[in-house]
Parts: sequence; C-alpha cells; structure tokens
Amino acid sequence: MSKRIVFAEPIGLNRTTPEAFAAEMLKHGYEVVYFDTVPASQSDLQQRIQGAEVLVISNHPIAASTLQSCPTLKLISVAFTGVDHVPLDYCREHSITVCNAAGYSTTAVAELTLALAVSLLRNIVPFDAVTRNGGTRSGFLGGELAGKTFGILGFGAIGQRVANLALAYGCKVIAHTRTPKPTPGVSFVELEELFRDSDILSLHLPATQQTVGLVNKSLISLMKPAAVIINTARGSIVDCMALSTALQQGKIAGAAIDVYEHEPPIEADHPLLKAPNTILLPHIAYATHEAIGKRASIVLDNIQKWILQNPQNVVV
Repeated sequence: MSKRIVFAEPIGLNRTTPEAFAAEMLKHGYEVVYFDTVPASQSDLQQRIQGAEVLVISNHPIAASTLQSCPTLKLISVAFTGVDHVPLDYCREHSITVCNAAGYSTTAVAELTLALAVSLLRNIVPFDAVTRNGGTRSGFLGGELAGKTFGILGFGAIGQRVANLALAYGCKVIAHTRTPKPTPGVSFVELEELFRDSDILSLHLPATQQTVGLVNKSLISLMKPAAVIINTARGSIVDCMALSTALQQGKIAGAAIDVYEHEPPIEADHPLLKAPNTILLPHIAYATHEAIGKRASIVLDNIQKWILQNPQNVVV
C-alpha cells in the first residue's frame, strides 16, 4: 500500500509540477494527493489528511487535535516562513518533523516594506483618491526617505534585506535584535532607543511567546509624533488597540499594516479600520510570482530531502 503525501491546501504549483512531482514520489512508494481549495474548517482539514505520512500546508492553522487524528504523520512541510500556526510542542512530543520554506519571500517582503514607507511619507494612497475626484495636492508636502532614521525590529534575512534597501535610499539605519550581526551601515541599539529614535519603524519578528504583544502602548508612546510604523511580520506582535489609539490621538503619524491577529478578511469593527493615516493590506507582502515559485521549489525539495534522510529547513 502506497504511503500518502497530502497537499492540504494549494501552494501555487504551476501546471506541470504536480504531475511531475507525483511521478517522482511514486518511485519512492508515495501517492500524492492535491487539494485545490483551502480547508473550510479543522474537521475538513482532519478529513483531508487521513492516512498521510507527509503533510503540506501553507498558513492555514492546524490544531493539535487534528494532528492527533492522523497517527501516520511523520513530516509537515510548511509552505511559509513562520510556523506559529503549527502546534510545535505536539510535533516534538510525537516525533513529527516540521520544515519551513525559509527565505522564499525575503525579497518580496523587503521590497513591499520600502514601498509602504514611501507611500506613507508621500500620502500616495489618499492622493490617488483625491486625484480621481478632481482634486489637487492643496499645498501638501511629503517627506523623503533620504536622511531619515529607519528602524528595524528583528534582524533575520528579511530585516537584513530591508536594511540594505534603506541604506540605498540614504537612510540612517538602526536595529534591535537578540543576536546582532555586524553589518556595515547598521547601528544596533536597545529596544526603547529604537522606538524613540526611528522616523520609520519596520517590524520583522516571528510570533513567539516572547514577541506576542511586544509592541505595546508603552513602546508606542516613545515614538516621535512624525514617525510611522510598518508591520509585514505577524499581527500578534502588535497591540492593535494601542496602535489605533496612538494614531487617532496623533501620537504617531501613520502606519502600514499587512498582517493581523488572523488571516483576512478582518472583522468589520477591527480597531485599525478607525485609525487615520493608515494603509491596510490583506497579507500580500509575500505574494509575488517570484516568491511563490521559490516557495513551491523549497517545499518539494524539503520533502525529497526528508525522504532521502537528509532533511533541510528543519524547525522541529
């Protein structure tokens, strides 16, 4: 009887890849099952993965109880960088290897971060609406990135790429991280100093027990009135109510948000919908043709390397 590899949700494979991968896996005794829709619920996901030895998911949350219903499972290949939606403790306890798609979206997220910084400083989104309604700039003057202090919270691959791009724009770059990496042009500072001195503050942290709720009222209160904050990392690391209040009270000048407490659509009464000077996006930082192509290649390679007993990108 063939072992099963289940793609429980679509990950952006091109038209020819699924058949080719299935044929290759058949040589190793695996049947490959593809689902082209996102699971409607945990019970739906539970049904999809029955009998699977290898599971592929993207950013759809998976409960420990769902994994418990599938005792055959040995590998989860996550088509995402973050794995906070996977019950890692359960995986450790039950010897389930978890691999991620490390690095696939580094360029995509970093480029959007800089685009959002420019958009906030130049009011691009609201002025598009003004122009379409027959208006003018009415004396508005924006700001330039050159000469601004660009703060980066978290200095992994994406944070480092953002630093390089910000330096190319002529910014002074400061960063805070638990593990500073000597980087030309980047000064590492304490957390409070980062919030106090940044003109643009960009978040690039994973969601962990240490980072959830980290960006709170106290830290936001340290920011300059003219400062802006950008979050393309994880929604849970920011107290969105505190951020919304700071924006409404004019304590900071603006925010660009791509991630929330859960995947969009966000609720109709979400606090940030009431906040002025914001750009709200439906989690698109990683979503480029190039990044999705890289992601698919990494996910398939993770599976192949694991089958050959040479696993890579191992989180657990």
